[in-house]
Amino acid sequence: EVALDRYRWMFRATPLRFSHSWRDYLAADLFDGVVARALPAGDVFVGFGGRARRCFHRARMLGYRRLVLESATSHVANVWRQHALATRVHAFETSWLNAAQYRRTLEEYAMADEIVVTSEYSRESFLRAGVPESKLRRRVQPVASRFAPPPRRTERRGFRVVYVGRLQVTKGIPVLLDAFARLRDSSAELVLVGGCATNAMERYIKRRIAADPRVRVRPGDPLAELHQADVLVHPTYEDGLGLGPLEALAAGVPAIVTEDTGMKEYVVPGVNGHVVPTGDDHRFRSLLPALKRC
Repeated sequence: EVALDRYRWMFRATPLRFSHSWRDYLAADLFDGVVARALPAGDVFVGFGGRARRCFHRARMLGYRRLVLESATSHVANVWRQHALATRVHAFETSWLNAAQYRRTLEEYAMADEIVVTSEYSRESFLRAGVPESKLRRRVQPVASRFAPPPRRTERRGFRVVYVGRLQVTKGIPVLLDAFARLRDSSAELVLVGGCATNAMERYIKRRIAADPRVRVRPGDPLAELHQADVLVHPTYEDGLGLGPLEALAAGVPAIVTEDTGMKEYVVPGVNGHVVPTGDDHRFRSLLPALKRC
């Protein structure tokens, strides 16, 4: 953290502050470089997707026997396709994934001896891209024990929809807002738990809140909001898994998720939620009232 502080001025006082993807790329590259230079001798190195290339090169030089890559997303080619779809429909914000990051991630895949994925959705995307099955390992994502139904549910009026995660176009935020706007229920409320990555999204959210005061944004721990939620919506265009909806299900909150997230394997349609076509705000809208909790 101390080593990275010297570079923070670049992200605040240069044109980088206007480029979402290049900020992410360079921040990841700086982190990767700092860790690589400090890497001691060892046997197995575990790196995070998109920020492990330099560490992998350094680990090989140091004689590491095995390189493991943790992939939080599906295969980067699938991410590229899905993000292109999202940003084509909602063009006011670009993806965090640019061509340089795409190439770097492919290099990491090639160098890794093992790639860890957190869902069948992710695993299948790697297989479709030609990654050998023997190179993939599935890991089940645990949920903190505190994410459980409340001992006693507080009585309240109204219908509350919650989203947990980054507020980005590629996460389907405009899809959710459009679906909620069509919900003609003055007692309904939409709570977005998360933060914006770009000024464009901040401006967009402010306009939507001004147009619909039933919408509010709250950063921080989502547990209190989940305990008051009737349904969680996960409208993403791509997610390897999605911790927010996984925590919601553990807390007893039904979830509506898209076909392009690993979360779909945890949802039993009509029992604890529904799986809908990606980008379909009309389908989200039609299912919201059906999942109101008792």
